Order: sequence, then structure tokens, then C-alpha cells
Amino acid sequence: MILTPKRRSRLELLASLTRRNLEAKYKGSVLGNLWPIVHQLAQLAIYTYVFSVILKVKLNLEALPSGNVSFGLWLYAGLLPWTAFLTGLTQASAAVISNPNLVKKIVFPLNLLPLVPILSAFVEGFLGFLLLLVLLVVVAGQLHGTALLMPLVWLPQLLLTAGLGYLTAGVTVFIRDVPQTLVVLVNIWFYLTPIVYPISVVPEQWRGWVLWLNPLATIVELYRELLIVGRVLHPWEWLVALIASAIIFVFGRWVYGRLRPGFADTL
Repeated sequence: MILTPKRRSRLELLASLTRRNLEAKYKGSVLGNLWPIVHQLAQLAIYTYVFSVILKVKLNLEALPSGNVSFGLWLYAGLLPWTAFLTGLTQASAAVISNPNLVKKIVFPLNLLPLVPILSAFVEGFLGFLLLLVLLVVVAGQLHGTALLMPLVWLPQLLLTAGLGYLTAGVTVFIRDVPQTLVVLVNIWFYLTPIVYPISVVPEQWRGWVLWLNPLATIVELYRELLIVGRVLHPWEWLVALIASAIIFVFGRWVYGRLRPGFADTL
């Protein structure tokens, strides 16, 4: 794909806005952009204690030694895409109403607004991904070559988040209840996705439907397969997730484009 000067300038603007967003979020703090990792590790410790120590959920992973530490790594691998998705989507839903001055500037490309928090959350998740690689080397003593396939997983993840981000950002301008409704829906979605529990505990007759109908479930499983197991066990589910995420992206972008002319007047 050939980048025209206009597209190149918009990509540069998007990169600049994303960088400024990350810098502003933790400006003045001691840990700076390490705070997302601290938050993820705190969440990891809580879930590991609840599900591994109290509820005694057991995993049998050949790639990792048994124990609470291994369960924590498995859990962390599932939390990474979910945290990036949740943070990006919830912040994107308010991206337009939070920037009325930019919306009323005729020359500003409004299509970039929902993408800034989504890419910022992805960058923070990528830092957590690098941390997970280090932890896997320490605990398991090796890294699987399948980790090189991770960009194929990030593609549907970004398409899904951006599609829903565009959809909710556009609708929120006219219906301010959307962000609050979104909080309720994503909490339900979290427990419908095998993040804190293995997919094996889902009844076999429902297991396939969970992966086919929930792109995030497939994305979470692929994170664990590529980074921990070292095998691709759900290639067709990945393809379905990619197609579904692309459809959601196109639909969300279309809705956003149709609603965009009314943003300035409403705000």
C-alpha cells in the first residue's frame, strides 16, 4: 500500500498524539510509564491468590513447572490482551466528548480521536508483553519460536478494539449513557471469556461456540498457545476472529463516519 502525503501526515499526527497521551498520563510520577505494568502485576497477584490458592484451580502445562508461579504466568498471558482491550475501548468511547475543541476545528482529522487511547493502551500492553517474555525465560528457561507469530494475533485484537471504539465513540456523542452501559457489558464479557479459568472447564459441547462467537476468547487462547505452549492449536478460530474483527471494524468506522457531521453541533 502506497502512502500518500496526506496519509503519511495523518500517521505522523497519530503517532505524535499517542506519544503525547502516554507522556501526559503519568507525567510527574516517579514510575512514569511503568505504572501500567505495576497495575497488571497487582491484578495478577490478586487473581493468582484467589483462583490458585483459595479456589485451587489447577493447570497441567508441559511447558511450565507446576505451581502458583506458573499459574500466574498463564493468567498474566490472558490478562494482557484483555487489559489492552478494556482500557482502549473504555477510553475511546469518551474520546470525542472529551475533546470538544478539536471536534470544532474543521481541519482536524476526527477519525484519529478514538485511535489515540486504543494505541496508547496497546503500547502499554506491549510493555507487559515484553515483561512476560522475560518472566518466561526465568521460569521456563526458554522462549518458543511461535512468539514470532504474535503480530498475527495483534491484528484482530486491534481491529476489534478500534471497531468497537469507533462505534461507541460516535454513539456516545448523542447518547451519554453509553460509557456507563459499556462498563456493565465488559464486566459480563470478562467472565464469558476464559481468562481467569481455563477453556477446558467449559463443557465440551459449548467450548467450540465460545471460541467461534467470542473473538477475545480466541485471542486470549492464542496468546497462551504462542507464548507458553509453543503450538498453534486454533488456526481456524483465529481466521474466524480475524474476519469477525474486520467486519466489526468496518461497521464501527461506518457508523462513526455517518454520525461525525453532527458532532460539532451536539457538543
